[in-house]
Amino acid sequence: MTGLFVRLFVLIAAFVAVFLISQTFLRFFWDRRSERSGINERLRMLRAGLSRETVAYNLLKNAPPHLSAHAGWIERKYVNFIRMVMMAAIRTDAKQILLRMVIAFFASLGLLLLVLFVLRITITLGVVQLVVVLCLGATIALPILLISRKAEQRRKRMEEQFPVALDIFSRSLRSGHPIASAVGIITEEMPDPVGTEFGLVSDEVAYGAELNDAFAAMAERWDLEDIRMFVVCVSVQSETGGNLAEILDNLSKVIRERAALYLKVRALSSEGRMTGWMLTVLPVFTLLSMFLVNPKFYLDVAQDPIFVVGFPALFVLYCVGVYAIRRLTDLKV
Repeated sequence: MTGLFVRLFVLIAAFVAVFLISQTFLRFFWDRRSERSGINERLRMLRAGLSRETVAYNLLKNAPPHLSAHAGWIERKYVNFIRMVMMAAIRTDAKQILLRMVIAFFASLGLLLLVLFVLRITITLGVVQLVVVLCLGATIALPILLISRKAEQRRKRMEEQFPVALDIFSRSLRSGHPIASAVGIITEEMPDPVGTEFGLVSDEVAYGAELNDAFAAMAERWDLEDIRMFVVCVSVQSETGGNLAEILDNLSKVIRERAALYLKVRALSSEGRMTGWMLTVLPVFTLLSMFLVNPKFYLDVAQDPIFVVGFPALFVLYCVGVYAIRRLTDLKV
């Protein structure tokens, strides 16, 4: 009987010891994780020993240039791509990304044509069209889609964090802090992307830029109406005076109400947006899956002369359909 109690006591002691050790390690892990998530990227780079000039250069490497009123369609799309890369927090230069995608396209195109030649498949104009579309989708469309997805996630995070930053800003002003000090508090307390963006504003002001110009540059980088309204409020208050804290409180309330309305609209239109996504992705998924399972089917069809006309026509109709679906599901609030 005594041996049974001793064995039971040892098992209980071992269980308690393992439990306490695991809790200690888990708490240490979660504390470190919360500390990492609570520090924005700019502060992490500064703590790594980089100078403020180097940090500002790395973070503003993909800042979109100013777009003139007479800019053409290609220039607008290029600036939008630069802004998308910046919002996705990709530190590689946007020109290098485009160059790598073009090189990957021509390399994959040449490699695939070489494989078809080795397999003794007749390379006609239809086969070349099919191969070009597949390479475009794999090396250009897919990377742009992934970058756009990541940029949209950070854009939504920016929209969610900005009202909180306005609350911190207004409370700092009510406590007697100047605007520059309020910007510094947001820089140290807010995570990415708001904390890093206000940190860039602080750096630009430290280098001699006007505060209003630094805020306007931030609004230009993100192209968000919430930030533009904030810039207008700060600019008007600096010229005419007034209670900036009260103005920012009202602005924060308006932004939150508009965000709530936007979420309601998205919930009501979720069925249509999901249908649009399915109609957009399903043809591409079907083409890729059938080509991977049975490539000879498409290669044989591509030998037909009518494929030279039919395939580009189908591709144009698909692009028109995608554009129409996006216009129908892109609801503005």
